[in-house]
Amino acid sequence: MTGYYDYILGLIPLALLGITGTLVVAGLQLTTAVPMAAGVSALLTGHALFVNGPSSPTQLSRQVEQSGPADASPAPSVLDAD
Repeated sequence: MTGYYDYILGLIPLALLGITGTLVVAGLQLTTAVPMAAGVSALLTGHALFVNGPSSPTQLSRQVEQSGPADASPAPSVLDAD
């Protein structure tokens, strides 16, 4: 089953090579085409990391404190001694 990140991992080198090749065939120099294609690959990576981040939502769990028996009296303190 392919997911979003599988597509991103496939699109990064495809964009880098495909856009570079297309721009070179269109007449741009290689030294201009590579940074432009790398910018598109960087945008794909940035989108995958920051816009649609790989974190899953966390559920807040509450911990219930276990208390002693309800009729238990607190331990006597040293200050309460006669």
